[in-house]
Amino acid sequence: MTTIQYPAIRYPFPSGINQHVNEAQQHIADWVRTYGLLTTEKAWLRFEKARFAWLAARAFPNAALHELCIIADFNTWLFILDDQCDEAVVGRQSDYLRSMMAGLMDILHNNRQVTMANGGPLPAALCSIWDRMRAISTPAWRLRFIRSMDDYFTSCIWEAENREKGIVPTIEDYVRMRPYTGALLADIEAIEIIEKVYLPEEIVAHALVQRLIQACNNIVCWSNDLFSCNKESRQGDVHNLVLVLQHAHQYTLQEAVNEAARMHNEEVTIFATLEKLLPFRGDETDAELLRYVAVLRSWITGNYDWSVKDTGRYGMEVKDVAICS
Repeated sequence: MTTIQYPAIRYPFPSGINQHVNEAQQHIADWVRTYGLLTTEKAWLRFEKARFAWLAARAFPNAALHELCIIADFNTWLFILDDQCDEAVVGRQSDYLRSMMAGLMDILHNNRQVTMANGGPLPAALCSIWDRMRAISTPAWRLRFIRSMDDYFTSCIWEAENREKGIVPTIEDYVRMRPYTGALLADIEAIEIIEKVYLPEEIVAHALVQRLIQACNNIVCWSNDLFSCNKESRQGDVHNLVLVLQHAHQYTLQEAVNEAARMHNEEVTIFATLEKLLPFRGDETDAELLRYVAVLRSWITGNYDWSVKDTGRYGMEVKDVAICS
């Protein structure tokens, strides 16, 4: 048995949690039960330990209860779908996934109404989320969100094809695809409707803001890779920054963890530097931009706090400094 030391992770950002977190957790439990998303006692035990509402509440600390429940449902749905794609046999069947995800995209593109009877749990649950998102969003926002979901589904198929062919991605390919496999871009799009932050398109499209978003995405996804590398290694899934680095450079697991942590910390420095250079215009959009960046910060600290303090998903506790494999 090899003991692997986690390098310390520190963020120069505040940490908070939504006051409605307990209500949101009760809501998602009822919602998951309504749509039959979990069918075994083991799955329910995992769900209860995961405490998915805490992630949404930490990432969106100022959302109202209705909006918090929408995004908590969405992220719970993503985790359940992700587990099926990563861990089940279907995660190695790219043709099946392609067909399933085409059906899910049809719900988003065409507002197709799906019930448990005519579509099954995952499509019906997505339909319920989409109906509520549509009610509080604009057509322009819906197009952006659909595009982010299409990118996510495409990345799930990419992973499945790699599993089928026994391919370990190169570092370059993995870093390029990881922002999509984490689905965080969909959550970032949701800032507008969940926290009611309204930014002009030209501000969001600004190169500096886009790099800030990329840094946030990398920080969240790569820290998740550090937390979950032991779990994914046991499952034989190589789609993890630590494991990709280990394979590419023939590192020991400790060396790969250290390099992943270095890359992660570099992105934290980039984020902290860029937020001092925000493209302010001297009008009311400046306050909205600051609110937008605050939610990106909340995602960074919230993901960490949830991973080490709240959830049992990765088998970690706050005092943990090592993993064994």
